[in-house]
Amino acid sequence: MRDHYDLIIVGGGIGGSALATVMARAGRSVLVLEKTEVFEDQVRGEWIAPWGVVETRRVGLYDLLMAAGGHHLARHITYDETLAPEAAEALAAPLNMFLPGVPGPLCLGHPKHCQVLIEAAAAAGATVLRGVDVTGVSVGEHPGATFTDRDGIAHEARARLLVGADGRTSTVRQAAGIVLREDRPHHMFAGLLVDGADGWDPTIQAIGTEGDFSFLSFPQGEGRVRVYGSWSLDERHRFAGPEGARRFINAFKVSCCPKNDAIAAGRPAGPLRTYFNNDAWTDEPFADGCVLVGDAAGWNDPIIGQGLSITYRDVRIVSDLLLGSDAWGPALLAPYAEERAERMRRLRFVASLSSTLEAEFGPEARDRRHDHYLRAASDPSLRAHALVPMAGPEALPPECFTPEFRARALAAA
Repeated sequence: MRDHYDLIIVGGGIGGSALATVMARAGRSVLVLEKTEVFEDQVRGEWIAPWGVVETRRVGLYDLLMAAGGHHLARHITYDETLAPEAAEALAAPLNMFLPGVPGPLCLGHPKHCQVLIEAAAAAGATVLRGVDVTGVSVGEHPGATFTDRDGIAHEARARLLVGADGRTSTVRQAAGIVLREDRPHHMFAGLLVDGADGWDPTIQAIGTEGDFSFLSFPQGEGRVRVYGSWSLDERHRFAGPEGARRFINAFKVSCCPKNDAIAAGRPAGPLRTYFNNDAWTDEPFADGCVLVGDAAGWNDPIIGQGLSITYRDVRIVSDLLLGSDAWGPALLAPYAEERAERMRRLRFVASLSSTLEAEFGPEARDRRHDHYLRAASDPSLRAHALVPMAGPEALPPECFTPEFRARALAAA
């Protein structure tokens, strides 16, 4: 191991290892510091939107993900308690219609996704250390990190640039004094990997709302389905305790989607993780000597599933900038901050509108949803925001991300 690199990347998950692979393939020296010895199920990060699939291709990683078992989805169905199941299924949308040459969203299990990327980084020439405890980071004129390896031996390394790919509680972000802004939580959210759901069509993803529960289902192939659920903040501990995972699966038994019986018949294949759903962002995801990617730079409400697509675009823009210039100062990264700020603003707008429609409950919320779907049937522009999670935040003009559009989409008939 050397003591100076072009890049030190703190965090060897999807964002960190993807960036390491791209930069190492281009001949840059890279050190990756990853705290885990084995990647575990993090209950998110398994669905890449079509616009994110485009980003994986642009950074040269799509074929790698497909070879690891990547699974494209073909159709989307929106179920609702105000619609008969047959009516919802008649409106199934093909998922290959959003971007040319993209069959649909891409699913790949999170631990496998992380592992294949960190192996690719090492194969490309990056120095990859796992089981590392990062004890300190420095930014500014002489960026670097101090850490102990798996044998407890202390090390120090310097780099031209430090990358924070270390998640929501980013040590790099804190050391750089980059402010994280968050809105208030919108609702509760939980995810679980379900095995034995053989009756679920592996090509169909679905969302739906009934009573006091909203669900999302994304098949992974071979009888596995990654499922998510939303419910009111007032019932924070609804699925807590030893039987929480089973109660969560049972909540998928809803009359608006009889196909969910296949999920309820399955069994937990990983942890159930529950968390508040909200958005977070940074005005400038960089400082002198460092840059942030992925959740370290802020995240979108997972209700619209944009996390991986956001991360792959981060990797593409940052790597393009770094490989296009030797002047790795803050001025070089300003276009990244500008693009990301607008990207996250638009996604935040769509997530807020989606959570209002799909993750609020009771008679008033049900009537609002029903009214929205009825009006959108004769005026599809009222559902224009639904294009964004698939085709990307630049798929619509600026006027579709305004209070006026929101009011029109949610207005009573």
